[in-house]
Amino acid sequence: MNQKERMLAGLPYKAWLDGLTEERTAARLMVHQFNLLRPDEEEERAALIRKIIGKTGEVVHIEAPFHCDYGTNISVGNNFYANFNCTILDVGRVVIGDNVMFAPNVSLYTAGHPVHPDSRNSGYEYGIAITIGNNVWIGGNVIVNPGVTIGNNVVIGAGSVVTKDIPDNVIAVGSPCRIIREITEEDRKFYYKDREFDVTDY
Repeated sequence: MNQKERMLAGLPYKAWLDGLTEERTAARLMVHQFNLLRPDEEEERAALIRKIIGKTGEVVHIEAPFHCDYGTNISVGNNFYANFNCTILDVGRVVIGDNVMFAPNVSLYTAGHPVHPDSRNSGYEYGIAITIGNNVWIGGNVIVNPGVTIGNNVVIGAGSVVTKDIPDNVIAVGSPCRIIREITEEDRKFYYKDREFDVTDY
């Protein structure tokens, strides 16, 4: 396998070989262009983000600034929204489902380095895939670490560091992130904590 194939297989690889530097540069040039577009250049923004991201659903909205390594290793479903300053280090694959929302400063890190200094100084690094299910809301300043899977219908509280898999239908928060409770049908009538909706079209 070449270094790109090793990277996508989750094996140790060297990031400056076999054209990887050139691929990252091409992606960063497009990301730079995206981040410099005016807010009212909506059509240009929509077209460019579809060139950057490997696979997208019909409705995708990412606020600038946005940052990624390759872009091509990211797949997002329909109705995806990322608020300001989203960073996705996609040396490993990142798969995101439908109806997912990111608050500001969400970071997904598939990339990592060996713990031992001799191994780390060899130049080898790795990328391990991140998967996020459908109907997920990730709060501000959340970090998702390599190899994590977040299930469907999950809320991750602001400031969390997600180091382990999170199952479906839960609220999880903290550093390291841990489940605090399940999401139930009773939650449907509240818009914030104990505040009930005063409308009927939700």
